[in-house]
Amino acid sequence: MLSILLPIYAFDVRPLVGELHRQCEVVGLAYEIVCFDDGSPESFRVLNREIGGFSHVIYREMPENLGRSGIRNRLAEAAQYDYLIFMDCDSGVGHSDYIRRYAVALRPDTLLYGGRVYAEIPPADPGLYLHWLYGSKREQIPVGIRQRMPYHAFMTNNFLIPRDIFLQIRFDERLRQYGHEDTLFGWQLEKRGIPILHLDNPLEHLGLEPAPVFLDKSARAIENLAFLLQAGEPVETKLTKVYNWLEKKGLAGMVARLGAPLLPLLRRQLLSRRPSLRLFDMMKLLMLCQGMRGRE
Repeated sequence: MLSILLPIYAFDVRPLVGELHRQCEVVGLAYEIVCFDDGSPESFRVLNREIGGFSHVIYREMPENLGRSGIRNRLAEAAQYDYLIFMDCDSGVGHSDYIRRYAVALRPDTLLYGGRVYAEIPPADPGLYLHWLYGSKREQIPVGIRQRMPYHAFMTNNFLIPRDIFLQIRFDERLRQYGHEDTLFGWQLEKRGIPILHLDNPLEHLGLEPAPVFLDKSARAIENLAFLLQAGEPVETKLTKVYNWLEKKGLAGMVARLGAPLLPLLRRQLLSRRPSLRLFDMMKLLMLCQGMRGRE
């Protein structure tokens, strides 16, 4: 009935798998938890091999890194049940009935998205504050608001989808690095008229990253977005709306040129103890303008 699919990279998933296993046993449905390690350092593999001792848990280590899209596609291909739950490995289960909430809402033609939350209290480490701030303000969206914009509020951290629907779409394996695979997947769902039902069934994002790492990954996400736009994929985000307006007015190139000297200053501000999300938005817009110019 239910295949829980967990792509693993450099994170200890033993607590997550243990809780998922416990909840599935309580609910009493047919299930499997399929865990593929995608090139983690050996120190994490040694820890995570322990989950192979659980019943209904399949643990495998990939011989090479497949990337965020590739590893998820391989997990879906290996799944044996009709419904797939995808989640990120750096997740925490916030509800003791997380599995039951999905099980009672199953629909054969609908994707279910449970949401994402962050800890209420900022991290003690100031280096993690930027990631926490962005996640709390931009990614943690109440279910009622998410349902008003079902495709734009979709993320790949925590969703259930019928297996046959997923295999019609899959994640685009041109996107190997971090960023916007969820944007493209959401657009594919909308194009096919596949409904998304948003639930109050969030997972907590535990894997906060230091600000320099978070900014570098954000830059790679902008590279992916520029690639998708240049490839003719009509993905739409708040950022692309602003970029398209600038492009229509003939201003995108000027913004790219004049904004280049600002990028180091913006990065310095974002690495401070009081980062501004408005300046983060500006930084991403400048990077997108530059990325699109570089692909011409």
